[in-house]
Amino acid sequence: MSDESNSTARKLPDEREAERGLSNGALATLPSGIGRPIYDRVGITAGIVHVGVGGFHRAHMAMSIDRLMNAGGAKKWGICGVGLLEGDRRMKEIFEEQDCLYSLIVKHPDGRREVTVIGSILEYLFAPEDQEAVIEKMAGPGIEIVSLTITEGGYNFDRVTGEFDAATPVVVGDLVPGAVPTTVFGFVTEALRRRRERGIAPFTVLSCDNIQGNGHMAREMFTAFARLKDPELGAWIAQNVKFPNSMVDRITPVTSTTDIEEAAVLTGVRDAWPVVCEPFFQWVIEDDFGMGRPAFDEVDAQFVVDVEPYELMKLRLLNASHQALCYFGFLGGYRYAHEATSDPAIAAFLARYMDREATPTLRPVPGIDLDRYKHTLIERFSNPEVRDTLARLCAESSDRIPKWLVPVIRAQLKSGGEIDCSAAIVASWARYAEAVDEQGEPIEVVDSLRDELIAIARTQRENPLAFIENTRLFGDLATSERFSAAYRSALRSLVEHGALATVRTFS
Repeated sequence: MSDESNSTARKLPDEREAERGLSNGALATLPSGIGRPIYDRVGITAGIVHVGVGGFHRAHMAMSIDRLMNAGGAKKWGICGVGLLEGDRRMKEIFEEQDCLYSLIVKHPDGRREVTVIGSILEYLFAPEDQEAVIEKMAGPGIEIVSLTITEGGYNFDRVTGEFDAATPVVVGDLVPGAVPTTVFGFVTEALRRRRERGIAPFTVLSCDNIQGNGHMAREMFTAFARLKDPELGAWIAQNVKFPNSMVDRITPVTSTTDIEEAAVLTGVRDAWPVVCEPFFQWVIEDDFGMGRPAFDEVDAQFVVDVEPYELMKLRLLNASHQALCYFGFLGGYRYAHEATSDPAIAAFLARYMDREATPTLRPVPGIDLDRYKHTLIERFSNPEVRDTLARLCAESSDRIPKWLVPVIRAQLKSGGEIDCSAAIVASWARYAEAVDEQGEPIEVVDSLRDELIAIARTQRENPLAFIENTRLFGDLATSERFSAAYRSALRSLVEHGALATVRTFS
């Protein structure tokens, strides 16, 4: 995406609130500096069903497809969005009102805004109201890819064993013979069953979530479910369905009321759910598709044979570094990522973690200068325009720390490398999980294991190892004398001296 094209000043001369809503009819009235579909949306067909249409998907895959369409291609690669949860109802209502259009606002550090109305999502199906429509859409011959952004926790695997959790209540319900699906596993499996029955080639399942080996993980989880549902079908899926790995990277914060107001000023129309993001974009995809695929490499994505080196780089440097700054920053009184990163002690802590603990666990990454990449990460975290909240980064930590940071700890323990920063990050999470900040004010902990984590964390003043003795999250790490000693030391400092004083000891 060019820095020059579709660029606007932050304010337009007329700042009155937009009265007209975003729609197909409003496209021709947009200001000249706003990007928009120049293709005929009526002539586009859906070749992709995407489950989990959040901000990240709309700032990433949907944007890429839109760019291909504006370049004259991808006519068969329109997107049908799917919402599986009751919480997706608002998205359904907004997309119905806006003809599935939305504004993408790229926020540059210097205050510039690059605004594009995206038209690649053609329709949106809300599964709680019509499960059959979702299944039949996936089962139709025109769909060649079912892509996913269902979050790290959406793959339903045990945090320690990595195996599919068949005891999850919604999964148990979907496994009942003749049950109408409610989970992504149920929908995808039933659609594949119908395609096999009808002699239609299976679609590719493309995970775009922040999990190491996300394609491998998707394969294991979907085939595990399918085998429980129908062993023969499970074997067919394992043999015939492609699950390419991918690494996706773009900071996309939660859309705020201010973002909605700014979108109205910039575009002159009302958009109920615009998306904001940083300028940085990276997408590395394993070139292993069962049917066709869009030419994503023509719009800055990269097709490779082996995604793992790029995945490890991103998960252990970017994602784990987000965890390295969010708890220390929040406990220290900051509320945004750029505020925390501007603290020299936190920035130095991030650099030390990346250089001395994460980097030694990485494989060579073709075409990437790791020193430059790490420097760029600090610059990205410091972008004051993105206003990424620390609360967002602190959320759902039980789905993040075990996948992003614990593997670094285990690799470093095995090699004899440093683990002090990593132990301190885990300790900062444990202190945050007490749900009370350093001023005695409550913290709203957002996590699927919230009650369990808070209860454990509030016992750690008597038992300092209580938090890491949770084997569901940490396995046997508490039995490592070297790790437990470093963890205990960091937790003691957090309790006695506070977050900012603790992080300064690593400078």
